[in-house]
Amino acid sequence: MTRFIEGENRFQATLLPQRLDEYIADDNPVRVIEAFVNRLDLKDLGFERAEPSEMGRPAYDARVMLKIYVYGYMNRLNTTRVLGQETHRNVDLLWLTGWLKPDHKTIGEFRRKNRKAIRRVCTEFVGLCRELKLLVYRTFKCPGCPLKAQCTTGKDRRIERWEHEQVLEDAADNLRKNAGAMRLRKQIVEHPYGTIKHRMGATHFVMKRLPNVQAEMSLHVLAYNLKRVINIVGVPTLMAQLQAV
Repeated sequence: MTRFIEGENRFQATLLPQRLDEYIADDNPVRVIEAFVNRLDLKDLGFERAEPSEMGRPAYDARVMLKIYVYGYMNRLNTTRVLGQETHRNVDLLWLTGWLKPDHKTIGEFRRKNRKAIRRVCTEFVGLCRELKLLVYRTFKCPGCPLKAQCTTGKDRRIERWEHEQVLEDAADNLRKNAGAMRLRKQIVEHPYGTIKHRMGATHFVMKRLPNVQAEMSLHVLAYNLKRVINIVGVPTLMAQLQAV
């Protein structure tokens, strides 16, 4: 006997829970991922193999693959090889996939073939937040300012003015009239992008070419929005709202 906290004997028989669901707490965010993805119309969003084929070898359900990606980007597991490994040992992913273990090539092909559809999922979640009245918009009318008199009476003297100079003047005028505008901007704009950039890590994007990067960025934004809403309202409340919609 020692004074350290000791673990269980690996060779001792134990009575583990008979259901995998018992490993997942009621406030586990994976339940939100499950509910959100299950309510999506993947065929309407443009996902390939959203419906099973009558011929050939059965494919993985697009919902299962999407759940893997949403969970991965919410937990900084961005590469397909890491996601493939996690499907073998991560209890949350085992619960989400129902013990399915697609390899990293299959996971990567899903993202490559459904780039536009993944971007639509990000938009769909914003629409869901609006439907659940989780978004509040504030607008105000910005008064215009008159063009400054810049012409001189000299015969050969000229004053140059950029064609969009009025836009800059309007912005500067609005800042003068709203002293707290920049502080508000830092609160509502810079924080999300700073957090997303921090979560992306030093490598930022693991894919190349604009269409691939756009899909990956959509996954980052979706993961941020999901975590943000969960932190604000909590898993039980969000689950109740998802089930009520």
